[in-house]
Amino acid sequence: MPATDHAVEAETERLLRALLHVDCEPGRQWNYEACRRLAPLTLEINALKKEKDAVILTHSYVAPEIIYGVGDFKGDSYFLSLKARESKAKIIVFAGVVFMGETAKILSPAATVLVPDRGSGCSLADSLTGDQLRQLKAAYPDAAVVCYINSTADVKAESDVCVTSGNVYDIIARLPQRRVLFVPDRLMGDNVRNELKRRGIDKEIITSDGTCIVHDVFDAQSVADARARFPGLRVVAHPECTPEVAAVADFVGSTGAMMKYVKNTTAPYFLMLTECGLVSRLQVEAPEKNFIGGCRLCPYMKLNSLEKIRDALVSPRPEQIITLDEDLRRRAAHSIERMFALAPADPL
Repeated sequence: MPATDHAVEAETERLLRALLHVDCEPGRQWNYEACRRLAPLTLEINALKKEKDAVILTHSYVAPEIIYGVGDFKGDSYFLSLKARESKAKIIVFAGVVFMGETAKILSPAATVLVPDRGSGCSLADSLTGDQLRQLKAAYPDAAVVCYINSTADVKAESDVCVTSGNVYDIIARLPQRRVLFVPDRLMGDNVRNELKRRGIDKEIITSDGTCIVHDVFDAQSVADARARFPGLRVVAHPECTPEVAAVADFVGSTGAMMKYVKNTTAPYFLMLTECGLVSRLQVEAPEKNFIGGCRLCPYMKLNSLEKIRDALVSPRPEQIITLDEDLRRRAAHSIERMFALAPADPL
C-alpha cells in the first residue's frame, strides 16, 4: 500500500534531521527535496522489514541514507558480527560487502542472509583463497594461523582464530605460539609487528600479500602537507594503512575506535585516513567537528543502495542469498567463536 502524504512528510523530516550535516557531494548538503525523494523508498523498506521479520545490518562505509534511513544496527565488522550472532530475525540483510554476509551466515545459520549486491567484494578478502592458505600453512606448520575478519569463509575455516583491527594485538599476544601466520592483510601485519615490538612482545609475524584498496593509497607526505596547512590538525588512521602513515598519525585504530577518538577529542580539524562513509557518520553524530577531506571511497561498499535492499527483501535473486557448506561453516565458526573467547570485551 502506498504511503500516505502525512507519512511521507514525517519520513522526509526524519531523514533531513539525520542527514542535514552530511556532504552528499562536494559543496552540497542534503536538503528537503533530496530527502523527499527518498522517503517513499525508506518507508517501503522499513515496512518490509516488519512484514518479513528482517533486520538490516549496515557497515559504517555504506551510504548514509542506508545507515540512517533503514539500518537497524550500524558499526564495524566486529560490532555487526555480534549483532548477527544475537539476531533472532528470519532474514538478515547485510549492507556491506560479501565477506560480512558470509560472517553473518556463519554465526546465524538459521537465518536467510541476503547481500544487496553480490559484486560487493573486498580487495583484502579476495586476495587469498582457502587453497592458498593451506599452502602457506604447509610452509609454516608451527605457526598459529590468524585471519583478519576481512577474509572469506574458506579462509576463516582454515584459521585457528579470527581477529579484528580492534582486538588483533591482544589476541596475538595471548597465543602460545611465537610464530604467527597473519592473513590476508600485509600492511596490518606490518603494523601488528611494529606494535607488538613496541609492547615488548616477541612474535614472528608472517603475512600474505593482500592490501585494502582504500587504505593502501594514503602516504606520509600528504599528512605532512596537511599539518602545514591546518595547525592543530589531528590525523586519524586505520591499521590497514602503511606503517609510514601509522607512524605519523595521531591515532591508529579500528573503525569503531576512530569514531570514539574523534567524538572524545577536541581539535580544530581532523584528517580521516579511511573510507569516507566514516566521515559521513561523524558528520551526523558529531556535527561540531571539522574535517578537511582526505578520505577515500570504497567502490564495493558503494554498490549497496536502497533500491537493491528493497528488491532483495521483496524477491531475492539466488546470487543475493548467502549459502555455505555446513562443514565449512562450522570450521569457520570455530575461528570466530575463539575470537569472542579470547577478546570478550568491547574492543574499543
